Amino acid sequence: MNRPILDLIGNTPLIRLDGPSRATGCEILGKAEFLNPGGSVKDRTALGIVRDAEARGLIAKGGTFVEGTAGNTGIGLATVAGALGYKSLIVMPRTQSPAKKDALLAAGAQVIEVDPAPFSSEHHFVHISRRLAGELNTTRGAAYWANQFDNPANKAFHAGTTGVEIWEQTGGRIDGFIASAGTGGSLAGVAQALRTRKPDVAIALADPAGGALYSYFTEGELKSEGSSITEGIGVGRLTGQLTDLAVDHAYRIQDEDFLPILFDLVATEGLSLGGSAGVNIAGAMRLARDLGPGKTIVTLLCDAGARYANRIYNADYLAARNLPVPPWSQAHAGLSTAV
Repeated sequence: MNRPILDLIGNTPLIRLDGPSRATGCEILGKAEFLNPGGSVKDRTALGIVRDAEARGLIAKGGTFVEGTAGNTGIGLATVAGALGYKSLIVMPRTQSPAKKDALLAAGAQVIEVDPAPFSSEHHFVHISRRLAGELNTTRGAAYWANQFDNPANKAFHAGTTGVEIWEQTGGRIDGFIASAGTGGSLAGVAQALRTRKPDVAIALADPAGGALYSYFTEGELKSEGSSITEGIGVGRLTGQLTDLAVDHAYRIQDEDFLPILFDLVATEGLSLGGSAGVNIAGAMRLARDLGPGKTIVTLLCDAGARYANRIYNADYLAARNLPVPPWSQAHAGLSTAV
């Protein structure tokens, strides 16, 4: 079954990020994944998982896709499922941005919010979603657990689409690719596609504070330090998407590192992006400096800033955490509100 909205997933453009490029002497390009119909790179993950389940006969007509997600994969699943006549049930931590919950509801998803819990706990949102899928699947195909963290369809779809697009859009003139990891599907999938075509391309991880992958790729141990206001990235385990991945560089990106970059992109380039994009761009600048001037670095602009307006772009929220605030909030702080 074909639906026009599904044709809008993928084939997103590459955008030259002028400020980061000038600062490093490299071409830093961002793949505009926020232009996908569901608003994020996770539309690709959702489409890949849904099409794979259909191809293997694991979902019946009118069945329900169930997933545990910080939000964006759920939005993508709801979008794809709705287009193809399926339902979606999303389990998410109640600590996520309210805008994501609103987007899920607007996309037609049934949403269950749960308290945050470590992955080792049976109360973790992923484990709850798995159990719910099992309860709903009373007949074969009635429900399907998307399992984005370990489902090989995730990585495979990125390898077949995102990575190929980047190669073609750069004409093969790419020296490095870097991304943060939520499931790791985009990082591992793009790495696979690019290394097949150019074995010496540099692949790098950008990990926020609180993520354990930086220590894994630099010290061989999953170890988490600090915390971050980012959402959906900075995992604490080696997911199924990442088990075979080797990276050439890994960077720890603090909130203080990426926030000024995001604010500058808003003020000077008209780009309002989410926290994962900020981590990615900060990492791309680090990679560019390590590789040297004249190189071409590509990263992912995973989603837009509107979903995080009450956090990443909220001066009061940031100031309460001693984090940099948007310069425009300071510029207008002294203005009278009298009319």
